[in-house]
Amino acid sequence: MHNFLANNRAELIERCAAKVAQRPTRNASATQLATGIPLFLNQLTRTLEAEQQGTPEDGVKISGPSGGACSILSEMGVSAAAHGKALLDLDYTIDQVVHDYGDLCQAITDLAFARDAPFSVGEFRTLNRCLDNAIADAVTEFSAQRDTAITLRQTTEVNQRLGFLMHELRNSLSAASLAGEALRVGNLTSSGATGAVLKRSHDAMSRLIDRSLLEVKAGSDELNARQIFSLAEFVREAQDAGQLVADAHGCAFEVASVDPALALEANRELILAAVANLLDNAFKFTQAQTTVTLTACAHEDRVQIEVADHCGGLRPGDAERLFIPFSQRGGNRTGIGLGLSIARQSVQDDEGTLGVCNVPGKGCVFTIDLPLRLLG
Repeated sequence: MHNFLANNRAELIERCAAKVAQRPTRNASATQLATGIPLFLNQLTRTLEAEQQGTPEDGVKISGPSGGACSILSEMGVSAAAHGKALLDLDYTIDQVVHDYGDLCQAITDLAFARDAPFSVGEFRTLNRCLDNAIADAVTEFSAQRDTAITLRQTTEVNQRLGFLMHELRNSLSAASLAGEALRVGNLTSSGATGAVLKRSHDAMSRLIDRSLLEVKAGSDELNARQIFSLAEFVREAQDAGQLVADAHGCAFEVASVDPALALEANRELILAAVANLLDNAFKFTQAQTTVTLTACAHEDRVQIEVADHCGGLRPGDAERLFIPFSQRGGNRTGIGLGLSIARQSVQDDEGTLGVCNVPGKGCVFTIDLPLRLLG
């Protein structure tokens, strides 16, 4: 059989490649087609040759013993494991991994029948042993890598959700602390705008905790309640909270008037938190003696909320990197790098977009774009 395999190697590989191409979910690269089954075919040929020459122990070193009864992977086992790992990157299922090796077995059988090539029982046993060991090692590595990838993805999702909760709680706590300090220093009553900021911050923390408990019980579908609300009132609320942060940073803050007829339909709390995140970043990074501006207006059937700063602009390629979770901007590392990614996700959940326009040498303009509604 080893002479048959060596003499017909190219045709066998071609037949396997043709079978692979017929599988709609198989998307193998030229490199994978050249190093998967062809490498196994070479190892199978050498194993058969060693057994025919009376040195079966050399064949076992190449392809492993029957039943895979060995704690150390054979040469064939190492390459099969690598093959199984590579197939995971192609989004294979376990049955598809097995089919890759079944293709070769069928190709050998079909071609041998067509060429009327006689094989001994011992040679067929060796072929089956090699296939059995290779499939077992490929599937084992495929499963291990898949389980690792699933665990990593689940851990990342949990960390991001926990990061979201901690980030938003910290923002609300910071706003409450600033409002409380302003009330104390200014000897203000709790019935004014600063008192309203304090109450909203406490309410926001309470909702965040309740939302997290609901998430544990019933998933996140219940948490995306939308409502129609006045854009002008929304901006005034963002202005009240933002002014406290601006004062703490010693930063000028300007807010443009908003058409009272404009409205949004969205998750109000999450969009408000998104705007707060944009303002916090703007106050943190804008240069001394400059102004942060907040504007909101209608453009055709959309509402655009813009936060502009004077940070000096971004380096080339940094614009999209800002929205990657746990990435941080500039030399200020007081945050955890989640604010912008959380803000973008909240806006996208309400059929909107959040992007940034870089003004080199001047600053950044962050724009939230959402569907427009009109108040009756």
